[in-house]
Amino acid sequence: MTDIKIPLRDMRFAMRELFDWDQHYASLGYEEATPDLVDAILEEGAKFCENVLAPLNQIGDQQGCTWKDGEVITPEGFKEAYQQFVEAGWPSLAHDVEHGGQGLPPSLGTLMSEMVGTANWSWGMYPGLSHGAMNTLEAHGTPEQKEAYLTKLVEGSWTGTMCLTEPHCGTDLGILRTKAEPNADGSYAITGTKIFISAGEHDMAENIVHIVLARLPDAPPGTKGISLFIVPKFLPNADGTIGERNGVVCGSLEHKMGIHGNATAVLNFDGAKGFLIGAPNKGLNCMFTFMNTARLGTALQGLAHAEAGFQKSLAYAKDRLQMRALSGPKNPQGPADPIIVHPDVRRMLLTQKAFAEGGRMLILLCAQQVDRTHKGSEEEKKEADELLAFLTPIAKAFLTETGFESANLGLQCFGGHGYIAEWGMEQNVRDARIATIYEGTTGVQALDLLGRKVLMSQGELLRRFTKVVHKFCQAEVDNEALSPFIGKLQELNKQWGDLTLHVGAKAMENPDEVGAASVDYLMFSGYAVQAYLWARVAKVANDKLAEGSGEADFYKAKLATASFFYDRIVPRTAAHAAAIQSGADNLMELDAEHFAF
Repeated sequence: MTDIKIPLRDMRFAMRELFDWDQHYASLGYEEATPDLVDAILEEGAKFCENVLAPLNQIGDQQGCTWKDGEVITPEGFKEAYQQFVEAGWPSLAHDVEHGGQGLPPSLGTLMSEMVGTANWSWGMYPGLSHGAMNTLEAHGTPEQKEAYLTKLVEGSWTGTMCLTEPHCGTDLGILRTKAEPNADGSYAITGTKIFISAGEHDMAENIVHIVLARLPDAPPGTKGISLFIVPKFLPNADGTIGERNGVVCGSLEHKMGIHGNATAVLNFDGAKGFLIGAPNKGLNCMFTFMNTARLGTALQGLAHAEAGFQKSLAYAKDRLQMRALSGPKNPQGPADPIIVHPDVRRMLLTQKAFAEGGRMLILLCAQQVDRTHKGSEEEKKEADELLAFLTPIAKAFLTETGFESANLGLQCFGGHGYIAEWGMEQNVRDARIATIYEGTTGVQALDLLGRKVLMSQGELLRRFTKVVHKFCQAEVDNEALSPFIGKLQELNKQWGDLTLHVGAKAMENPDEVGAASVDYLMFSGYAVQAYLWARVAKVANDKLAEGSGEADFYKAKLATASFFYDRIVPRTAAHAAAIQSGADNLMELDAEHFAF
């Protein structure tokens, strides 16, 4: 099944009716981003994704990438689709005009990335990784580096990667071993092996720009001794054309569970010529520009798999006949009723719908802050940066966890047919699984949220968000139409603060309390953030219905989904709260040697 439809109506709802992006763009000086232009971009992007990328999704899974003598051939149609993508100007959409970009808001690029990812996640990773490389060069590169590399990346004729992981180190980058030896010409000789490099080698673009972490000879140990380098596959000539082959070669491709259409490469750097980005031994600071971009991109992956699974399982549930409804036949002329009449199938479909639409709202809330970090006042930039710091680990971890849950529910709706490759549901599950792991696992994101963002700020970043929720509740407390939501949201918001104080107090006696509580705390936080967003949806929908909107069915569906989220999903927070309060002892009291006998 390749029939993915980009949910433009729901995108426009979140953009315009929930977050008022038209006014948002105007306030930041994005004068070119008129409603008409934005609509045209969305519609053309949807056509490309539905008609070009979606049909290649299963082809990519079935064919995978082919490695031979250090070169990689991508699946049938991938290269041609990328050429169309570049010719249409999509890579340059949200980048600065001075480097060849179109100067449109970054949030528009986020919407395009969602469309691409929903249609074909494996393909989308090739241009997707380039955005992180572009952002890193834009923030930390020299004018000469920007001229040599950034313009080509923005154009799309070159793509980029992020090279962190090594065979002996994943998350713990402080023990990486890749070396950077100074050359006489001011460049560096990079030697080492990097693994799990998404889009690390391919035939879709004429050059690949690797952004690589390595150590200088006199570097201090640990993360304080890491530097960042540009290492191109081909060294560029002075006129910008492709020059000699650099000393970086793809040693192999990983044989992996999913995303077969994307090349996950082992890269061997053998004295490859590299160029320092930023200050020596400050590479991790620079790389966080790339990593934060990638984390929001991975949050998008959770949304993409939730949306794709929901669309396909909804279509199947409307068509598949199985048993009769308990309340009496709903399809009396047929041999059985469509499975969408069964309560448990509706539970699965509504869970997917709530997570897909709720995930979109969270992503677009983050994207709005990214716009502000680019063009807001100094105060707006600071506020947006801090809100992003708080929301990014929630978005990355919560949306990938719920995206994987949704992909599994989508498969379950198909029954046995979901397990069969032709429907694409088992591929969606396999492709979704990696998202909770890379760019920092759920556990790593949870420690970042609770340990660094909440407790190390003395709860300040959390309080800023809960104050926003509190003010919303105060403003709507007498709104009778919102009474099913506001009381619960107030309770949840207060409990969020109480749990934080509880963990903080216990952690002063035992630091393991932070690690023991962290994942449950992150999931609680994700449900709390989405509860706030769904309450806002309920307000918009009620207001529209009161005005006599001609789209009554659309807004009634929003209200029904909000009610489902509050009645069926929010109660999960009770289990997370209980687990948090149970403490660390039940995790730590068993000695490692006694786990098994």
